[in-house]
Amino acid sequence: MTHPSFEFTHALSRVPAQSVTDGLRASDQGDPDPMAFAAEHGAYIAALREAGCVVNVLPSDEAFPDSVFIEDPALVLNGTAIVLRPGAETRLGEAAALRPALLEHMNDVVDLKTDGYVDGGDILCTDDRVLLGLSARTNVQGAEDLRPIVESLGYTLEVLQTPPEILHFKTESSLLDEGTVLATPALAASGAFKGLNVIETVAGEEAAANAIRVNDFVFLSAGHPKTAEKLEKAGYSLKVLNTSQAALVDGGLSCMSLRYSR
Repeated sequence: MTHPSFEFTHALSRVPAQSVTDGLRASDQGDPDPMAFAAEHGAYIAALREAGCVVNVLPSDEAFPDSVFIEDPALVLNGTAIVLRPGAETRLGEAAALRPALLEHMNDVVDLKTDGYVDGGDILCTDDRVLLGLSARTNVQGAEDLRPIVESLGYTLEVLQTPPEILHFKTESSLLDEGTVLATPALAASGAFKGLNVIETVAGEEAAANAIRVNDFVFLSAGHPKTAEKLEKAGYSLKVLNTSQAALVDGGLSCMSLRYSR
């Protein structure tokens, strides 16, 4: 039985490490403050719980500065976790480090066996489709090796090309409901969302596109009032959260939890 793609009973998250100051970033706007990041993360966990999820929070993993972004090393479909192969060298070991927790919390765990790369941040799931954007962190071989696993779980895999200036497919897109996505005008123009209704972020608020729908709520990063107003007018209930520390290391709302149903 498949749950709608935005209905979740559980979430798995990891406390940010003190070493997050060494996290990867496309452009340097300064290091995140570990104390401020911990407070932001705590508010995020509280919001997941308020939205109706049982949240299991893993301790920080100092060996991996980016390990708070728990969504990149794994994909969960119908309660089955697929252990991925992150495309950044410093993150390769994260998948193996996360695996014991996946075995404990998920219904089943499958390993993606590939010489390629797939980051969870490049994957957007609808009720029956897995949209995967090729990027600097996800390549064709990884995508094709993922295909049979995704199909065995009852989904169709669609491989798309993320415009080169975008880090992750989900940096600039998110699912709002079974037929609607929020996306930046640039990603919407790429033709990735055939058959879906697209609500575009307002100019200057592109970072709002990394939102998440969790049960009755859309989580949106603070600082995007015009996009927030657009979503409220479209009938969505918002939880606006500060993600300023995560943004310093190219992170956002989607990457800080694995959301699933058991």
